[in-house]
Amino acid sequence: MFAIVRLNAFDRQRVAAARANLAEFDQLHSSQPGYAGSLTVELDDSKRMTINLWETEQDARAALQLLGPEVGRVLAPLTTAPSQLLGAGPVETDLTVAAPRL
Repeated sequence: MFAIVRLNAFDRQRVAAARANLAEFDQLHSSQPGYAGSLTVELDDSKRMTINLWETEQDARAALQLLGPEVGRVLAPLTTAPSQLLGAGPVETDLTVAAPRL
């Protein structure tokens, strides 16, 4: 498994107004080959750390080709600062239960 970890700062009002676009983006994201799920940690009112999980690094790279323009179109207008790539790499986990999606 491979993970991409990002820190994002969102404008909550813009996010609330864009629910339909976000749902469409989530569907596109989760339909990519090798997508294994995402974890989002709410750090405060505007900041989120997101961990996107992929079966392989190649899956993540291939998805980026399609998702990159959609991130610019859908997510970038909702942010208050540029997304920060914190890192990417192989995953080791002992998770036994998947958390419900909020």
